[in-house]
Amino acid sequence: MDTETLVRTRRSLHAVAELVLAGPQYRASGTIRLRACPGGFGTVAEPWLRVVGAELVGRGRAIPLVRTSCGALGAALGLDAGAPAGLYGDGPGIDARHPIEVDPEAARRLAHCFALGDAALVGLFPGERPVIWPEHFDLGVSLSAVNYGVSPGDAFLAEPYAYVGPHADGPRQGEFWNAPFGAARPLRELGGAGGLMDFLARGRRMTGDDA
Repeated sequence: MDTETLVRTRRSLHAVAELVLAGPQYRASGTIRLRACPGGFGTVAEPWLRVVGAELVGRGRAIPLVRTSCGALGAALGLDAGAPAGLYGDGPGIDARHPIEVDPEAARRLAHCFALGDAALVGLFPGERPVIWPEHFDLGVSLSAVNYGVSPGDAFLAEPYAYVGPHADGPRQGEFWNAPFGAARPLRELGGAGGLMDFLARGRRMTGDDA
């Protein structure tokens, strides 16, 4: 799959996550948290919506995520599409009128990224509930002032990757720390769930959070 298709799909899904899922959920239920679910991601409260592959599913409908916009998706479901107001400054930078185009193969790859990350984080941090945050569209947990998670790609790295990000600034010694925010590895280099857990566990040990 070419990078352009993956990036276009990821940006479209990020926009749907922010404008159609997180924004309406925040206005109805007071939370912006999203979750990984089979085939994609979804809300954790009303309105109950999911993105499964290249479709938006909810309220008795399954709407293809092609040749549409977040505004049109919201209107089709009786929702006011829009970002959660005043909570963060980041986001996909896409408004409700911007065209949405999701490639099914790319969507499956990104859904696999979230599923892999969810399994690894739950396995490494029992009792924690991994969250997809709509501002960055990554899945993670935060413990002892360290972020652990998986991103489907962003401005730092266009492909899915795992990360460990200590909250505190300052120099970090060693080849493990290879990113401005801490450490990152493309998922394709980690060899599946076991390699992903090993990477996150190594980061946990190196930050002293291995109790």
